[in-house]
Amino acid sequence: MPSVDRSCISLTGAARDKLTAELKAAYEGGASIRSIADSKGRSYGFVHRILTEAGVTLRGCGGATRNKPSS
Repeated sequence: MPSVDRSCISLTGAARDKLTAELKAAYEGGASIRSIADSKGRSYGFVHRILTEAGVTLRGCGGATRNKPSS
């Protein structure tokens, strides 16, 4: 049986609500948008849009930040 490209399937209603809850829980649990997208077979943009529509406060880009030297 051939695999189905889930990124081409639109989600509506209860299925979308269920996926939104899963994505939100994963992100709020510390997972990155990219890792969630990879695990769900979705694009970064799709996951970002769903989280934004769900009212999730997105974290800034990762990595260490530099402190400005005092003058």
